[in-house]
Amino acid sequence: MSLHTTLRRTAASPTIKAPTTFICTQCRHATLLRRPKRPYTFTQLITLSDGSTFTHRTTSPLPTYQSARDTRNSLMWNPSSSKLLNLEDDEAGRLAAFRARFGRSWDANTPTEGAEAEKDADAASRAKEIQEEEDNLLDLITGYAQEEEAPGQKKK
Repeated sequence: MSLHTTLRRTAASPTIKAPTTFICTQCRHATLLRRPKRPYTFTQLITLSDGSTFTHRTTSPLPTYQSARDTRNSLMWNPSSSKLLNLEDDEAGRLAAFRARFGRSWDANTPTEGAEAEKDADAASRAKEIQEEEDNLLDLITGYAQEEEAPGQKKK
């Protein structure tokens, strides 16, 4: 099966063909993609706290790095380790200086002196404040109730 389309010529159609001209102008729709700047990397020898070493590429120019805290001696990475449980490394005496200046109340596991007495006193004072606040609210409510009853009785 073939499809044939017939073309009709009309008297109004011009028979003279105009020459085709192409106008070529420069257009820059695409932007220039620059290479990302990659910094120079150095090979560095890392020494962990247990003495093991490895190398890796880094931007730090130091040839060696000795780690004081890493995955081997941190309680966060080894929560079941009993020897790391109460380990406090005081490098350069900074922790001792802090405790000398501010005391041991900032320690996480050590309760402060008189903490239990303070808690009991705080709880008692808080209970007293709550009771006073409830009493004040009850007085306020009963005061409004009495004011509403008084005008009603005068109208009768």
